[in-house]
Amino acid sequence: MTGDTKFDLWYLFALAGAVLLGAVLPVLPTGAAVSAGAVLASHNNPIGLAGVLLAGAAGAYVGDLIVYAGCRFGGERLATRVGWLRNNGSLDSLRERLSEHEIGVLLTSRLIPGGRVPVLLAAGLAGYKWERFAIVDLAASSLWAAVYMAIGLLGYALFDKPWQGVLAAIVLVILTTVVSGAIQRARRKKRSHAE
Repeated sequence: MTGDTKFDLWYLFALAGAVLLGAVLPVLPTGAAVSAGAVLASHNNPIGLAGVLLAGAAGAYVGDLIVYAGCRFGGERLATRVGWLRNNGSLDSLRERLSEHEIGVLLTSRLIPGGRVPVLLAAGLAGYKWERFAIVDLAASSLWAAVYMAIGLLGYALFDKPWQGVLAAIVLVILTTVVSGAIQRARRKKRSHAE
């Protein structure tokens, strides 16, 4: 094994670990890490885009399983203590949407900034079947990693230098998050006015 290959493997392990940590404690910009990894992989073939996709998806998946298990077995008390549960007013509506459109809600929750943890809480606290969650979340985590990798590839396509592509990818992730948050706030405001 050469030094370059060791670096590449360590890079992928670090990426998976950062995404896992960010999935459990949502303070790290995990989407930006996957996007930046895609840019770097595009400039440095030995890392490989497939490795970035697998590392991002694996970290997200294991992190989601940990959060789901905490919600399922630790209940509201653990969720409140860790900081996953701040306002359970919308939890009942999430449970209702989850029971009506379970696969769609679980798939899209990973893509909506700030949407994953409330859905995992609703699923865990409602006793959603562990096996079914594990299968659907595998698809959701893979889709999430692919979307953020695509954002990184866009950054790579726009700029020649790796640092410029990484910066562009991070800006695109932030822009996506801000726009998504604004749309969510507008929808909530519209719903509250309708009620």
